[in-house]
Amino acid sequence: MKQRTFNHTPTPFSNHLELEDTSLLHSQLQAKPQPTIFCRSPTSSLLFTDDSSTNNDDEKEKDEYDDSFQSINRKTKKTELQRELKHITMVAVAGGLLVKMVIAAFSGMGAASLTHPLDVIRVQMQTEGSTYDGFLDAAVSIYEKDGLKEGLYAGVSAAYLRQWLYGSCRIGIYAYLLENAQNANLAIGLSKNDIPLRSKMLFGLTSGGIGSFIGTPSELALVRMSNDKKLPENLRRKYKGVANCISRIAKEEGPPALFRGAPATVLRACLLSACAMGITSEIKMRLSGSGFFGENGNLLAGVPLLFIATLISSFAANIVANPFDVVKSRMQNMAVEKDGSTQYKSMLDCFVQTVGNEGLTSLYSGFVPAFLKLAPYTVISLTLTDKLTKLVTGKEAL
Repeated sequence: MKQRTFNHTPTPFSNHLELEDTSLLHSQLQAKPQPTIFCRSPTSSLLFTDDSSTNNDDEKEKDEYDDSFQSINRKTKKTELQRELKHITMVAVAGGLLVKMVIAAFSGMGAASLTHPLDVIRVQMQTEGSTYDGFLDAAVSIYEKDGLKEGLYAGVSAAYLRQWLYGSCRIGIYAYLLENAQNANLAIGLSKNDIPLRSKMLFGLTSGGIGSFIGTPSELALVRMSNDKKLPENLRRKYKGVANCISRIAKEEGPPALFRGAPATVLRACLLSACAMGITSEIKMRLSGSGFFGENGNLLAGVPLLFIATLISSFAANIVANPFDVVKSRMQNMAVEKDGSTQYKSMLDCFVQTVGNEGLTSLYSGFVPAFLKLAPYTVISLTLTDKLTKLVTGKEAL
């Protein structure tokens, strides 16, 4: 800080500038900023400093503090806004997924209502002790022996539960993953359908694996209830419904028994869903531009296009999944002895025993009813899912 020094020489008026008068002078200098002045008298010396620079520094610090405070306030508000947007996004995503799963469940129930008899025939042809000469013989024999309700529609309540646990995930999660991939393509300027088949099959594998594991208890109940009438009278379990079936299995065989055959169930579902869902979407996309099914495949509301696509995908899925279907049915239907032992120790053991005792072709037991069931089930469930999703959300599911 620059200082100027004034030498005070005694004058006639010097007696008036004494030490006691300096307080008044100092207050005046404070009121009006002055350069730094150093005054010296014969008896005393005083240093008077201008506070203007100090005030400027204080104001600058205050401004910097205000700017810093406002910056922190803006960052806090931005963080809170981002948190709220993230929460809203998560709720919207969960809501969108839930809507798709509910639509898929209702669509699956509609399909199961029509195709369940084929499931009963498939299970009874795949399990041990089958004496049917073929699909038609099984259908006629079951109907003549036990009728429609107790025979061909045995275990239909388990089939409905299965749609809420397995079908909702398999179709709903797939539709959700496919929509996300389409939106990602649109965001980077690509066609929404520019998704490779392997990705679609991976979506199907993922959704099928999740759904099948969650739905294993309902799958187990479906097999037990569908096959019960085929057993000798003394070996029948005589379940009163799906709730009674699941509760009795947990009580009599232990809770882990509800997931018996889960590895085979999950593998079958992964392979089946990868083919059924992925190939359906791929064929639908390719055929929609062929012109054979109207503009963009919208001939008769797109039903013929979806029928052809699901028919082809169902055949491919059944070829891949049927061996696991046989193993799953046998493991879930096997009895547990009093000592806790079972006929099959694992999925691999079931494969080995089945092929060793009955030959390789036994892995394709029930292929015809399985395909006849899978094809219409897939056609009906996916068609209903696609149309209901478009009605509710304005977008296609597949």
